Amino acid sequence: MTDPREEAARYRARQQARRHGHEIDDEEGAAPGIAAAVDRAAFIETAIQVAIRRGDFDDLPGAGKPLEGLGDHHDPDWWIRRKIETENLTGLGPPALLLRTEDRGLDAELDLLGREADVRSVLEDFNRRVRDARRQLQGGPPVVTEPRDVEVEVEAWARRRAERAAAAGANASETPRRRRFGLRRR
Repeated sequence: MTDPREEAARYRARQQARRHGHEIDDEEGAAPGIAAAVDRAAFIETAIQVAIRRGDFDDLPGAGKPLEGLGDHHDPDWWIRRKIETENLTGLGPPALLLRTEDRGLDAELDLLGREADVRSVLEDFNRRVRDARRQLQGGPPVVTEPRDVEVEVEAWARRRAERAAAAGANASETPRRRRFGLRRR
């Protein structure tokens, strides 16, 4: 036993196929060649219309709202920008933008390091990449990120490290010490 909505869709598909001049071989709607494609397309269209009338598409998220990202300008790379934003991908893009975002978080990255030699190495690598990006002629936005002065940054890193150590020492002296073992019985 078939669904009455499916039967209605097949009937409408047969009617549309006949209107377009295609003969249908049997009552089920199977047609040779192009008529089968017309039958399928009409069946799908009818099924969509029936679902709309039933209200299956009424409570979809975004219903009645404009599609975001449609503006006055044409951006051929809209899909890749949206993918980068939705997937929160990092490390993709022109060097100027990558260096700008890395520069914003460089102090926090340096604070995670424990040795001055490591801090110097990270800063020298950053400065080398800034210089290389300024020399490249591949296009894209201009590189506005400045190289960092290694000595000044090492001093700032040492100062932040000493402040954290002092704050940790102050917090440790304020918290009462717990006994390691249980109470002694007399």
